[in-house]
Amino acid sequence: MTKALDHDVMTGAELGAKLLQSIREMSAGKTARVTQVTPNEVAAARLKTGLSQSQFAEALHISARTLQEWEQGRRKPSGAADALIKIAARHPEIIRESLR
Repeated sequence: MTKALDHDVMTGAELGAKLLQSIREMSAGKTARVTQVTPNEVAAARLKTGLSQSQFAEALHISARTLQEWEQGRRKPSGAADALIKIAARHPEIIRESLR
């Protein structure tokens, strides 16, 4: 190992002590960071309906994979699909009814 990396090497006891300290901090409610994720328009609309991804996809007659792509922001719904998402956001009960 090169001399520059020697400071990064930890003994088993040191690693154990760090892990134990981390567990104590988590148990005490201390966190290093808090990540909040704001759902995009598609995910927010689905959450308003109370449906799972597979149920929401079925109601919109799309694949669950397509819905995942939309919710993760890799793709955007077009035309009619975008209109359905907007309807779902305003009237989630209509989307739930379509599954009956």
